[in-house]
Order: sequence, then C-alpha cells, then structure tokens
Amino acid sequence: MLELDDKAWRLIQSIQADGRQPLKVLAAATGLSIPATLERLRRLEEAGVVRGFHADIDPKAVGYSVRAIVGINVPQPGKQALLDKLRNSPRVLECHHVSGNDSYMLSVVATDLEDLELFLSQINGFGETRTSIVFSTPIERRGLRRRHNGNQGRPASPGIRAMPRSNSRRVEIISNPGHVYIPVSS
Repeated sequence: MLELDDKAWRLIQSIQADGRQPLKVLAAATGLSIPATLERLRRLEEAGVVRGFHADIDPKAVGYSVRAIVGINVPQPGKQALLDKLRNSPRVLECHHVSGNDSYMLSVVATDLEDLELFLSQINGFGETRTSIVFSTPIERRGLRRRHNGNQGRPASPGIRAMPRSNSRRVEIISNPGHVYIPVSS
C-alpha cells in the first residue's frame, strides 16, 4: 500500500479534475515548484498510482442513447468465452467480476432499446441475465478522494504507519510484509 501526503493528494485531485492542465497550474495547486511537480507526477506514475490520462466521452454525443447495467450468471466453463466476446464488444464500457447471484456486472451502452436487446441476445447463451436501464446518473463516475481517518488517530488500515517528514529530496522505499511505503514528498 502506498502512503501519500497532502501534496500528492492535491496533485491527484487536480489531474483527475483535468488531466490536461499545464504543469504550472498543477504546481500552483500542490504548492510545489514545476520541476518538483513533474518529478512527483513521474513517481506517482512509476508507482502505478496514476495509470493513465483519458478523455471523458459523452455516450449520447456519439450515438449511444441507452445505458444499462447487466448482471449475468455464467457457469465456469463459459466464463472465458464470454469475457472474450465482451472485450470485443463496443457496447461494453466495464465488466466487473462480482460476488452474489451474478458472475459479472456490466456497464453497457446501446444506440436504442432494439440495439440493447440485440446485445443481450448475443450474450444470453452464456447464462441468465438481469438488466436495469439507467434513467439518470445522479453521481457521475468521479475521481478518488483521500479517505478520512475517523478512528481516533489509529492508522486507516493495519500495517500502515506514517512516514516521518524528511528534508531529503531522495525517494525512500521501505518494505514491510505486504506493504511498500514510498514517501512522495519533495
């Protein structure tokens, strides 16, 4: 688990809000110099915290006027074939392997209800589906936020400890069974 300081979280929140912001704006948001901001961003990418920068496309603007959440229960022998089919479908935005009655939950788009029905007919052979049409999305997908520790000063998770601040500009990596600590302070 990676422990991030306030400046790292401010940088993360800034790039989640707009991944195309100039370094000058990101530096101002974090309170760091431009070179320190660039280095911090590079370290966050190397640590796998920042996985990429993406455009947010409105499905309706490109012809997908229907959104749905589809649950499907698939017997084990058919799971890989279903996943291969879903990976190749332009209608599938996300596929989550879940617990409960369903094997997978899908977020899908379709041009209209007939298109959604066609998609469902193409995957029904893999297992029973349950479909919910999305009427609206009161809370859009949003970026991660720093969790607040509400347990009176104890670490948020077992095994996590605060790293002492250092005036050094070098990166320290400290291993502990199951955890890696990378202070990302500049």
